[in-house]
Amino acid sequence: MSARSEPGPRAPQSRTEGATLTGSVHSYDLSTAVDGPGTRFVAFLAGCPLRCRFCHSPDTWSRRNGRRTTVDDLLAEIGRYRRFIEVAGGGVTLSGGEPLQQARFTGEVLRRCHDLGLHTALDTSGFLGDRADDALLDATDLVLLDVKSWDPETYRQVTRTGAVAPTLRFGRRLADRGTPIWVRFVLVPGLTDDPRNVDGVAGYAASLGTVRRVEVLPFHRLGAHKYAELGLRFPLADTAPPTPELLAEVRARFAARGLTTY
Repeated sequence: MSARSEPGPRAPQSRTEGATLTGSVHSYDLSTAVDGPGTRFVAFLAGCPLRCRFCHSPDTWSRRNGRRTTVDDLLAEIGRYRRFIEVAGGGVTLSGGEPLQQARFTGEVLRRCHDLGLHTALDTSGFLGDRADDALLDATDLVLLDVKSWDPETYRQVTRTGAVAPTLRFGRRLADRGTPIWVRFVLVPGLTDDPRNVDGVAGYAASLGTVRRVEVLPFHRLGAHKYAELGLRFPLADTAPPTPELLAEVRARFAARGLTTY
């Protein structure tokens, strides 16, 4: 189910923080069983420090590509769907881009949703995990942690910037807090599929203790047209998606560690 659109008009500002604290929101969507349990309102925040070669949303890299939106504005939009997502056993997910690039805005939205009794999820690479303070994590019921690679050199090849250590550190911090985690791993033939790399991610996920599921996501080229529209070259234009056999093999490696895989 999809209702992706740009945020609506901004409400008049007041003196309250919710009316003055703004973030850059690219778009929002309704999804089912993809960005957390149940049917969810998913807000895609604009801005990301990574430039992943398999990214299917280069239009979310820059905050300039989002619309300045107050916390109150976003909560009003969420409120339009509140009853529906509650009945459907869902909640609210903040995704991106990278929502922790706007940690204050992200934290306030999660807190407000949590106070309303809505299930909250944070979809993040963990690269900026140190920006998430305890108050933000207290308001987060689930983290969708995108572990792009275990091997540091492969991580640099995937992201073209950054290091894997912050992600691994953030995951352990979540585990120490008892925060439920869904690990996401994008399988790219010739890039992330080395068995040693896969086993490294699987071993790490199994060691955390709060990982509820692992999503092994097959690489696809569905976002290639966005690169063309932005005048950019899609780095993996010549890379084929993984075969069903490779996908099954990699999922089996995670399952062998006792992890529930999807």
